[in-house]
Amino acid sequence: MRRLLALAERGELTAGHRRMVADTLGVSERTVRRWLAVARVDGRLERAERCRFTLTPLLARRLAFHRGSVAALHRELVAEAAAAGGGAVPSLATLYRAAARDVSPGLRAGMRGGEAARRDHDVFLQRPAGHRNEVWEADHVQVKVEVDIDGAPGRPWVTWFIDCATRVICGFAVTAQVPSRESVLVALRDAISREGEHGPFGGLPGAVRVDRGKDFLSRTVGEALGAFAVPVVDLPGYSPHLKGTVEALNKAAKQMFFASLPGYTAAPRLKGGRKPAAGQRLLPLEAFIELLGQWVAWWNTEHEPRSLAGRTPAAAWEEDLTPVEDAEPGALHMFTIEDDGRVRTLGNKGVRWRSRHYVDAWMTGQAGRKVRLRYMPHHEHEIEVYDATSGRHLGSAYLSNRASAEQIREMKRARAREADRLKRLLAAAEKDRATRYAAATRGTPAEVLGTVTELQAEAHLRAVAAADLTEVALPAQLPASWTAPDTARPAASCPEDDDESTPAPR
Repeated sequence: MRRLLALAERGELTAGHRRMVADTLGVSERTVRRWLAVARVDGRLERAERCRFTLTPLLARRLAFHRGSVAALHRELVAEAAAAGGGAVPSLATLYRAAARDVSPGLRAGMRGGEAARRDHDVFLQRPAGHRNEVWEADHVQVKVEVDIDGAPGRPWVTWFIDCATRVICGFAVTAQVPSRESVLVALRDAISREGEHGPFGGLPGAVRVDRGKDFLSRTVGEALGAFAVPVVDLPGYSPHLKGTVEALNKAAKQMFFASLPGYTAAPRLKGGRKPAAGQRLLPLEAFIELLGQWVAWWNTEHEPRSLAGRTPAAAWEEDLTPVEDAEPGALHMFTIEDDGRVRTLGNKGVRWRSRHYVDAWMTGQAGRKVRLRYMPHHEHEIEVYDATSGRHLGSAYLSNRASAEQIREMKRARAREADRLKRLLAAAEKDRATRYAAATRGTPAEVLGTVTELQAEAHLRAVAAADLTEVALPAQLPASWTAPDTARPAASCPEDDDESTPAPR
């Protein structure tokens, strides 16, 4: 209309212009002429708003009070009008139309189910695909499956790390209780390591995204990742959409794996709320961990997620040519367990930690050595011992008062081996110290055994003189034929020039 009015003001508007606009908008030319007349008189270029009932902020608040129920709000309005002696009340259909027009579906769902229900109506961005090991995501999920844990039913927890670019599950850990930093460290070590059964997926990631879990943000986990310069991205709370890769994995595991196991707690109930398979035998925790490992292998090598366009996570990993940076095995073992933070001294009772002594066979003969301790949280029956100066891993140690029969035998064997080694060394030293003489049948001077004879010495000297010493000399040393300048050399004497009066050069 603005364009047609501008043409009309300049006197350039024709019937052809009106027909062109009418054909484009799908109306008649008469309608276009009427719109132009309204624009000239009223200055209105938009369609006139119809007089209709709208939901005011106060009515929207009362609608939220009734959990999004329009019928309940209508009953309240009718009751108020009756108590006031009459009054205009919109019909139920009018109120429904106003609620659908003035309140978004997300707000209506949030009034009924809270923030989680409202979030289902949001629109989210999609991160770029990236490359392998660019970013990992980690999470805990409580399995909706009851398993046999030491004779009692319980629901274990799974902690896992997934690569966002290739959807590869790099590592996981299962705990029978609420997960802590211990389970995070075990899963992290499994994810980073690519040796043996841990491979071929893993390596050092560029970053790890977590969702404000205090175990993921603990000092121990921060130091373990900080030692490899891997930042931990702390996402805002209650924002699972910011780590959608691992949340999708949680949902897929529930639908594709957990639902098929005995003891699934989210199975449909029968009449009276009874479970479909009440009284069935539960899986032992060890069997559940074994089945979970098989499912993870299937996910990585056979499953084809929709986001990978017909490829398996393993295929996507192999097609990505981004170099994989591996952690040194010793450093991985060292930094994925918690540091005691003190330098301790090995004593005759082993190393003392938390008012208890820890020993092992390798400590035999090491009393007095300065060491540092590392341990897995909540696993105080065993610790790892490192040299305080070099940081080299010396070995494990276990509680002294809980040693098994085999460990006691190994300690005794270690002490016996150390004693035998000293005995052999002392015997060899005494043998070297003793001087032996050759047996004789005549009254000749004593001959020391092991000495070099005159013929052997002359043969050795001739071999040295014939050899080219410049070839065997060290590169940093001077050649054998080199002499310093201005150095006097004795002249070679000829036999005919020898004179008894001339003293021989010294």
